[in-house]
Amino acid sequence: MFYTTQDNQHGLPHDPFKAIVSPRPIGWIGSRGSDGSVNLAPYSYFNAISDRPKMVMFSSSGRKDTLRNVEETGVFTASMVSRNLAEKMNLSSADAPYGESEFAFAALAMAEGRMVNAPYVAESYAALECQVTEIFEAKGLGGVASGNFVVIGQVMGIHIDEAALVDGMLDMSIAAPVGRLGYMDYADASRTFTMKRPAWSKA
Repeated sequence: MFYTTQDNQHGLPHDPFKAIVSPRPIGWIGSRGSDGSVNLAPYSYFNAISDRPKMVMFSSSGRKDTLRNVEETGVFTASMVSRNLAEKMNLSSADAPYGESEFAFAALAMAEGRMVNAPYVAESYAALECQVTEIFEAKGLGGVASGNFVVIGQVMGIHIDEAALVDGMLDMSIAAPVGRLGYMDYADASRTFTMKRPAWSKA
C-alpha cells in the first residue's frame, strides 16, 4: 500500500505513522515553574542528538505546562522510564491542572538536580540534568507553523543508579528502558543483541 500524507487516506483503522517510527525513547521530563511548582510529563518525541556536547531534544505538541516551565527557567531533567516504572509514567501523563505535582499524583519520589533547578524521578535508573540551548516551533513546507515546539538541552550532569551497572556498563536487562510504539503500545529493551560496525577496508 501507499498513501500521501497530504490527504492521509490510508484506509486503516488508525494512522500507522508513529508505529513505523518506533520504538521511540521516552523522555520523562521534570521541570519547575518560576512560581516553584513542579511538573513531570512523558514525551515520546525525545532523543539524543549529539554526543559532543551531549545534547537531547523533546518536542511538545502544543503549549503544555512543561514548555511553559522550561521557557521560564531554562532547565529540565530527563529521567529514564524502566519497565518497573511504566505504569507510574503513564499516570504522570494525566492532564493535571498547572501547579499540581505529577510526582505526588503518581506516588513517585522526587529528587533535586545538582546542577539545574529541576526535579527528577528518584527511582529512575538514570537521569539527565539539562540546560536549554534552543526552543523553536517546527515548521512544515513553505514555513507553515506546526504547533509543535522543539526544546534542545545540553546535558550538564548525569545520574546513574549503580544497581544497573554491570562490568562498568548500563545493563539493559536490568534497566529495561521503555520505548513508545504506535497506538497505545509500548516495549522494553530488556532483550538486546550486539553488533560491531564494520570497517569498509576489512569488509
